[in-house]
Amino acid sequence: MTDNSGSWWADDDEDEDELDLYDESSIRSRPNPKGNRPRTKTRPEHADAQIARVLGVDRGRYTVLLDEDTPEERQVTAARASELRRNPIVTGDRVAVVGDTTGEEGTLARIVRVEPRATLLRRSADDTDEVERIVVANADQMLIVVAAANPEPRTRLVDRYLVAAYDAGIDPMLCVTKTDLADPAPFLSNFAGLDLPVFTSRQDDIPLHDITAALIGHDTVVVGHSGVGKSTLVNAIVPSAHRATGHVNVVTGRGRHTSSSTVSLRVEDDEGRHGWVIDTPGVRSFGLGHVNTDSILKAFTDLAELAEDCPRGCTHLPDAPDCAIIEAVEAGKLGEAGRARLDSLQRLLATFAR
Repeated sequence: MTDNSGSWWADDDEDEDELDLYDESSIRSRPNPKGNRPRTKTRPEHADAQIARVLGVDRGRYTVLLDEDTPEERQVTAARASELRRNPIVTGDRVAVVGDTTGEEGTLARIVRVEPRATLLRRSADDTDEVERIVVANADQMLIVVAAANPEPRTRLVDRYLVAAYDAGIDPMLCVTKTDLADPAPFLSNFAGLDLPVFTSRQDDIPLHDITAALIGHDTVVVGHSGVGKSTLVNAIVPSAHRATGHVNVVTGRGRHTSSSTVSLRVEDDEGRHGWVIDTPGVRSFGLGHVNTDSILKAFTDLAELAEDCPRGCTHLPDAPDCAIIEAVEAGKLGEAGRARLDSLQRLLATFAR
């Protein structure tokens, strides 16, 4: 009789010594068809990376400044690492750079990390566009340039710059150019209630000393409508800038876009102290689709103080009941300038209310 009480594995099926000949090392793995190493989510830390300032961006190449304010200071051309392809890198960013950082002609370093940003100035194509465009990073001041005439000053555009600045935590300043063509006082009266430093400039009298003094020790982004003389002003402040300048069309009254890229330029005073100006291309619109409506009121500091007495959830629009701002303006407490400021505020709020 056959003994069926044992294991199904028969002792005489295979020699155990032969089994010992086979283990994982004998298995041939299929080679990677691309001929490179397997992909991994583990990235190197790049502990030896150097921190640099992004001065400008041109067709996927970044000009960065290494060892700033030292004898070894130099500009280096860099490309972004593949792991950063979805991360925007903009002028003003501080980035970690590895590779060939000598800055010699023909060399290319690699950006492997974007450092945390202190501020971020953004805009959208229009107020309904939720896709934001990053303008600059780490600016702490904004110099808004507007012409007294040719082209005519646009109060609403300046209001939008102010909203974007306050939303980003950037301190705004205003420079009115071409004051030899028109009196800037009526335009400036719209901003009488704001704590806003103002410079006035004319072709034969640009207050370079005062403007430069305000820029020293700061990273200042310069913005403005096309044709207002922004690039002319930047060239006067930084003679080595050589920013292209244009003219205003006598038929349409519109300026021509001359600055096509955003670039950081070092500005120095007579004592050797310096700051940075970030010149941006001229625009004809500045969308605020990315801005929280609560941030809009912050741009109108004079009205924001009055809003503290408004009922909860007040929209500050013309039909808002018991709005403290509307009541104060109608009572004449802020004069005609206050009425103009309220009109600007309501126009912006109405845009977001639609």
